[in-house]
Amino acid sequence: MASKIFLNLPVKDLQKSIAFFTKLGFSFNPNFTDEKATCMIVSEEAFVMLLVEPFFQTFTPKALVDAHQHTESLVALSTDSREKVDELVGLAIAAGGSEVRPPQDHGFMYNRSVNDLDGHIWEFFWMDPKSIPPQ
Repeated sequence: MASKIFLNLPVKDLQKSIAFFTKLGFSFNPNFTDEKATCMIVSEEAFVMLLVEPFFQTFTPKALVDAHQHTESLVALSTDSREKVDELVGLAIAAGGSEVRPPQDHGFMYNRSVNDLDGHIWEFFWMDPKSIPPQ
């Protein structure tokens, strides 16, 4: 079954979050953007809904976590190369993010992780296509 994925993340300041992810090269669907939310386009099949915390809270009875203190998820995005991983991490740090841990180099896979402005962890990784077994 093929589906599109919409990841929803709470953010404190929507405009700052849009500026942060714009600096990383992401774009946004204006049809799903207002003062409470935006739809960040990751690919034709993947989207991230950035929702201001009070609006996000209307979708769940559970308390929101402070992502600077607790980890609620890890968002991992593949890239085309090791260099692209380093580029995205550099852009994220320059835009106000912070690196989570040292780079992880497993030979066939390379990844680095950053906190966005709200503390959500984004992992950018490259995997050697030759290491992926055929299906």
